[in-house]
Order: sequence, then structure tokens, then C-alpha cells
Amino acid sequence: MPKMKTNSGAKKRFALTGTGKIKRKHAFKSHILTKKTKKAKRNLTHTGLVATVDVNSVKLMLGMK
Repeated sequence: MPKMKTNSGAKKRFALTGTGKIKRKHAFKSHILTKKTKKAKRNLTHTGLVATVDVNSVKLMLGMK
């Protein structure tokens, strides 16, 4: 059976933490920033964690399952 391919889009968007959780970036921070408040843009800067319901599907895309 051939090796499973990693999803190219997923490997660019997600990263693993030391404890095995999956980090992600927030959406809506790339353009049309003039109408967003400073506070909103600042809060979108920080990374978040993938929700527990989505962890299995992200791991599948990253070839970890």
C-alpha cells in the first residue's frame, strides 16, 4: 500500500505544540483591515488551538493518523 500524502494546504496552516496540540492562526487578518478596530486586529494576531471536534480531521490531513 502506498504512503499517505500530507495535505499541502494543511501543512502550511497548522503546527504542533510540544504537548501534541495543534496550533492555528485566526482568519480575517489578511485584507480589508481599515474597517476593523485596533482591538479586533490585535486579538486576531494571537494563535489559537484547533477545537477538539476538529482535531481528528486535521490530524488526518497532516498524515498523523
